[in-house]
Amino acid sequence: MVYSDVFLRHEPGPGHPECPERLKVMLSELERSNLLSSGACELIEPRAATKEELELLHDADYVRWVRDFCSLGGGVMDLGDTVASPSSYEAAIHAVGAVIQATDLVLEGRYKAAFALVRPPGHHAGRDYARGFCIFNNVAIGAQHLLSRRGLKRVAIIDIDAHHGNGTQEFFYETDQVLYVSLHQDPTWFPGTGFEDEVGTLDGRGFTVNVPLPFLTGDDVYLRAVEELVEPIVRQYEPEFVLASVGFDVHYADPVARLGLSMLGQLRAFSAIARLARDCCSGRLVAVLEGGYSLTHIGKMFAADLALLAGQDYELVDEETRTPARLRRKAEEVLRSVRHIQSEFWQL
Repeated sequence: MVYSDVFLRHEPGPGHPECPERLKVMLSELERSNLLSSGACELIEPRAATKEELELLHDADYVRWVRDFCSLGGGVMDLGDTVASPSSYEAAIHAVGAVIQATDLVLEGRYKAAFALVRPPGHHAGRDYARGFCIFNNVAIGAQHLLSRRGLKRVAIIDIDAHHGNGTQEFFYETDQVLYVSLHQDPTWFPGTGFEDEVGTLDGRGFTVNVPLPFLTGDDVYLRAVEELVEPIVRQYEPEFVLASVGFDVHYADPVARLGLSMLGQLRAFSAIARLARDCCSGRLVAVLEGGYSLTHIGKMFAADLALLAGQDYELVDEETRTPARLRRKAEEVLRSVRHIQSEFWQL
C-alpha cells in the first residue's frame, strides 16, 4: 500500500465530500484488520512526482498554474466542485508520485500488486483542467509512465468508479496502447461523457469501452457486465499491466453517486480485475483510489479489496443487491447495446 499523511493536508473545506476523513476511516479499518501488523501488506511512503512526470500528460502551463494557485491560498479550481487549499499541490504531486512508484515496484517484481491510497482523486482531470474533485490524473500518468519510460506496449485501465473517467478517456482516445474500460452510472448529468458509442478514434478505435448503467443498478446486472463484457475484452487485449481506478462510490449508500452495489458486489468486481491481471500479465496490478464518500462503508470496502490482494481473509457483511424490476429492462438494454457496438472490435 502506497500512502502518506500528506494526502490528509488537501482540504477542500467544511462540508465537501472529498474530505480527509475518507482516508482516516480507511486507515482505521486497516489497523483493525491487522493487514499491516501481520506482514501480509507493507506500507510504502510515496515520493513527489517530478515536473517532467506531471508533463507526461498535463500541459506545463496548467501544472504551473496549479502550483501558483495553491501557493496563493487556493480556492475553487473549476466550475464549482474542485477546491484546492494551500497544501493541495503538494498532496496532488505525491498522489501522482505514489502511482508511478507503485507501478515501478510491481513491474520490477518487488511486490505482487499495489494499492495507491491517494487523494485528491484523478480520473476526471484533463490535460489543462481540474474537474470532479480531481487535480492531476494519477492513473493516466501512471499508464503513460509505463508506456513512455518503461517500454510497455499494452496497458489496460479498468475504471470501476461510479462516474465516468472523462479525463482518462480523453488522454488515450486515439491510441491502441491503452485499453480503457469503464463501468459507471448514467453520465448524462455528470460528466457528460462515457456513452456506449464512444469507442475511440484513429488508432484508438475499439480501445475505449463504456458501460453506462442506469441509476440504482445492483450487483446482478453490474457483475453480468463485468463477466460478459469486461472480462472477454480485456483477455483478448492481453495487457502487459493492469491499472484499476477504484471508486467505492458504487455502493448503494454513497451520498454522491447513484449506483446500487453492495460491498460484496464491489469486492466481486475488484476480484474479477485481480483475476484478469493474474491471468493476463502475471498479476501485475496497481489499484488507485478514486471516489467513495460513505464514511460508514468505504473503510470496510478498502480493507476487503486490500485483503484480497494480500491473500488474507476479511469478513465483509452486507446483503447482495438486485436491480429494481422497473430498471432491469433498461439496464439489460445497455448491456445489449454495448455488446452490439463492441462486437465490431472484439469476440463477444
